[in-house]
Amino acid sequence: MITITKTAANRIDMEFDASSIDEGTMRAALEELIEKADGIEHGQLLYRLHHFPWPSLGAVAVKLEHLPKLFRLLGKFDRCAILSDEAWLRKAADIEGALIPGLEMKAFAMDEAEAAEAWLAAAGSNT
Repeated sequence: MITITKTAANRIDMEFDASSIDEGTMRAALEELIEKADGIEHGQLLYRLHHFPWPSLGAVAVKLEHLPKLFRLLGKFDRCAILSDEAWLRKAADIEGALIPGLEMKAFAMDEAEAAEAWLAAAGSNT
């Protein structure tokens, strides 16, 4: 299951706890994310990745189809914190953060939620 919640005017929390991500799940999640990000400026994202399965080929195709909207969406956010107990996901997030201009990404272990929240909150004091 992918849960997307707009927790503040400039913040979206996403929680991944799925055994699979198929085409329908990906389409619904991307459309919901795009809708909830409408109007956000200098936003913050918090991802909770309990278990992140590889998406199906259909889901990847849906993501590729939405790439132009996703690139515009990324410009709305300044910071993204990722919570996961999977070391490879945290490392991938750190690498991805280095590749996306204008978006700071930082990964935390699941038990470091308070540190992730503090890091996101510090973004507001830097702008």
